[in-house]
Amino acid sequence: MEARKLLLAAGLSALAGVAGAQQFYGDKKYGEFYEEEKRWTEAESKLPEFPSEQNLIEFDAGAASRNRYYVDGPSLNAGEDGVVRYVLVAVASGGARNLSFEGIRCSTRERKLYAFGRPDNTWSKARNPEWQSIRHGSYQAVLSKEYFCPGGAAIFKAEEGISALRSGGHPQAK
Repeated sequence: MEARKLLLAAGLSALAGVAGAQQFYGDKKYGEFYEEEKRWTEAESKLPEFPSEQNLIEFDAGAASRNRYYVDGPSLNAGEDGVVRYVLVAVASGGARNLSFEGIRCSTRERKLYAFGRPDNTWSKARNPEWQSIRHGSYQAVLSKEYFCPGGAAIFKAEEGISALRSGGHPQAK
């Protein structure tokens, strides 16, 4: 009987030792979630210089629009956060021009408007700069698929995007 009590006590102390050996970090046991999903954070972006005519690169936005679309080459930026930022100039058939500073997040197929150009060559920050899904058939969809996000991945350098715009599309998008 005494041997049983000793054996039971040894077993209980062994279980207590195992339970006490588990380490907790925050609300999770160590090793419970080996690879946690990293949270994406957007890099801060500064407003670019106002575009000049000689730096505009026209691209084909498809048959859905009669407007002409241009990207300002010097403003194109492939951010470390996976966002491709650029200045867009849209010219209507009647000659009206709209300028905007925008970004495309390739991994989620979203777009964001940061600012709009004013007639006095200054920027007006967007009132509600939120990420929104890219609409099918929009110029952002064309920029994303054909130029800045081949295969869904963002370009690595601005020069890669400029080359794609000048040649009519990214070589990996075809």
